[in-house]
Amino acid sequence: MCRLFGLISSPLRTHATFWLLDAPDSLSAQSHREPDGTGLGFFEADGTPEVHKAPIAAYEDRVFAREAREVESAAFLAHIRYASTGGLEVRNTHPFEQHGRLFAHNGVIEGLDLLDRHLGEDRSLVQGDTDSERFFALVTRETTAHGGDVSAGLVTAARWVAANLPLFALNVILVTDDELWALRYPATHELYVLERPAGGHHGSRHLDHAGRNGHLRVRSAALGERPAVVVASEPMDENPRWRLMAPGELLHVDRELRLTSSVALPDPPAHPLTLADLRPAAAASQRPA
Repeated sequence: MCRLFGLISSPLRTHATFWLLDAPDSLSAQSHREPDGTGLGFFEADGTPEVHKAPIAAYEDRVFAREAREVESAAFLAHIRYASTGGLEVRNTHPFEQHGRLFAHNGVIEGLDLLDRHLGEDRSLVQGDTDSERFFALVTRETTAHGGDVSAGLVTAARWVAANLPLFALNVILVTDDELWALRYPATHELYVLERPAGGHHGSRHLDHAGRNGHLRVRSAALGERPAVVVASEPMDENPRWRLMAPGELLHVDRELRLTSSVALPDPPAHPLTLADLRPAAAASQRPA
């Protein structure tokens, strides 16, 4: 299953070090399926988005993913991909960038021919083959139609997909240089949020997060002294404040680190998919890694 990780410390910029693919150090880690791609997105001081990503199609890609990446930003987005749609190419690797925003997705959307027709000329925003980037293009279009309101754009796009397309899961994180949005829909996959005070649960610790599967690790000494909000596919430390987002919940963290949330999609998808309905590759991508 793809892994999502978003972190925001706005309005302050934070130094952080990411390892997107740890070297396996146990038989347990080696037993897990290797990811199909890794990516990290962040923003320069002037707000320009920067994305470092690679498909895991060769030894060189694994070397790329295991290198420590020290970056500074007020918002970060990392993704570990298990491919369900689209080949192992950079253009199909998350995060994606459109109109200065970064986006990553965990789930499966089918009926892509219908989605392409619905996108019309906005299909030109899509560079690759994935359902994820197509959905992002729909979010981008609806955000523009709502005067730049990302929350409205994300909800409108998700409601259209939920009403019209076969859907397994639509867990997403979207970030700008100083804001973060997350959506969990429906209850298929988990998505957690942590409102982390300066120093964490104990009040004196830097951030040191690691996924259970050993594929993503994040450290930030600066977060020993400043607050942040983290959204992730799983709790990544022992902090008891991790909260499982509700199915259909839309979360928004603004540029002052204020958090709001609501259940924006209370109803189930009109055309829900199960693992048994998915193609073998897609089904494999959605099982726990």
